[in-house]
Amino acid sequence: MKWKKVISVMLAAACVAGLAACGSSDSSSEGGDSTEEKDTLVMATNAEFPPYEYYEGQDIVGIDVDIANAIADELGMELKIEDMAFDSIIAAVTSGKADFGAAGMTVDPDREKEVNFTDTYAEATQVIIVNEDSTIAGPDDLVGKKIGVQLGTTGDMYVSDIEDATVERYNKGFEAVQALTQDKIDAVVIDGEPAKKFVESAEGTKILDEAYTQEEYAIVVAKDNEELLEQINGAIADLKGSGKLDEIVAKYITSDEE
Repeated sequence: MKWKKVISVMLAAACVAGLAACGSSDSSSEGGDSTEEKDTLVMATNAEFPPYEYYEGQDIVGIDVDIANAIADELGMELKIEDMAFDSIIAAVTSGKADFGAAGMTVDPDREKEVNFTDTYAEATQVIIVNEDSTIAGPDDLVGKKIGVQLGTTGDMYVSDIEDATVERYNKGFEAVQALTQDKIDAVVIDGEPAKKFVESAEGTKILDEAYTQEEYAIVVAKDNEELLEQINGAIADLKGSGKLDEIVAKYITSDEE
């Protein structure tokens, strides 16, 4: 009986040790997942904004994507892209669902209250798209008009101040241009480069010569992630210094002189 009790105690001890070992293994496995996550840089974007981000087949490509990939390479990390509605990007960054946001994001005081902006990497222009037979010739003519914008963009912010204007908000820029061609709205205010792409495919529309406003693009990072902000700024500086940034932009945008 005594030997049976000894054997029982030894077996119980072995089981406890085995369980402890299993627990250590699981913990180590979780730690490995954590390291894997740290090696991945998650970018939030809205892939409806050519040439900055858009779909080419099943892949998201564009200026912001190439810049983000270059930044990830410099930091020794792998880039993962999360496509979402434009007005969800800042929320994704502030909640930690994404490490940063890059989507032709204009530096804006209201946005700066929620996120930090990196150094700027591009300059942009807000332009006005109208039908070719439109009487609208410039920003002053937008008073009292029905204006289409992409939800959450700076165009959305700016036109809200136009006197007596009715603002129609769309999830995608091309939807606003489509509404213009159907005479549902009088004009569209949107970023210059995407505007060129939209007008190319929307017969009977044009971009006005007079710009609505000038602005700068930057990447957004959570307020409490100063380390990543510094790392991205360092990478942007290197891309500018090496000429790589100009190469990326030139790949997608041809200057008027060419």
